[in-house]
Amino acid sequence: MIEYIKGRIDEITPTYAVIETQGGVGYMLNITLNAYTQLQGQPSARLYVHEAIREDAYVLYGFIDRRERELFLNLISVSGVGPSTARVILSSLTTADLENAIISGNLRVLKAVKGIGAKTAERIIVDLKDKIKPGSDTLSIHTPAENEVFDEALAALVMLGFTKAQSEKALTKLFKENPGVAVEQAIKQALKMM
Repeated sequence: MIEYIKGRIDEITPTYAVIETQGGVGYMLNITLNAYTQLQGQPSARLYVHEAIREDAYVLYGFIDRRERELFLNLISVSGVGPSTARVILSSLTTADLENAIISGNLRVLKAVKGIGAKTAERIIVDLKDKIKPGSDTLSIHTPAENEVFDEALAALVMLGFTKAQSEKALTKLFKENPGVAVEQAIKQALKMM
């Protein structure tokens, strides 16, 4: 399974990006409009990946951070919401706006997304309300560089044997107090907090 692809942005459009890795292989990843906005003008990128393997196709989806990918996976778990619809939702709303709409049961926000009717909006809220925790992740308020530091520190803590929830809690508190912290310092300080 591919966790992420990192490399030079060879081509970028509002719907996909081609990332060339060091081995000279170019991967085409379907992206959201929010990812496109953040990647535009950047020489390189690291995109978190979801692989969709079907009989007739092998499709890669790329996301700016784990939070966006997790929301995508939650959305496609809802009956009647496929990858294309999930991408439209994540292109129309920020991750924070989507989470808030689900948590608060705001049908109006979801129905404002092109192609989402009342029944689908209700299904998304009912199916995902318990899966989305308010304030469980604060990545959206950080810059892309801080997101990368957060993600690397989180991965290191999980590899050291700490739970993801425990590690996220410590890192979230740490980033609120010191947003510009380096990876090594974030790991060391988080270890002292757990």
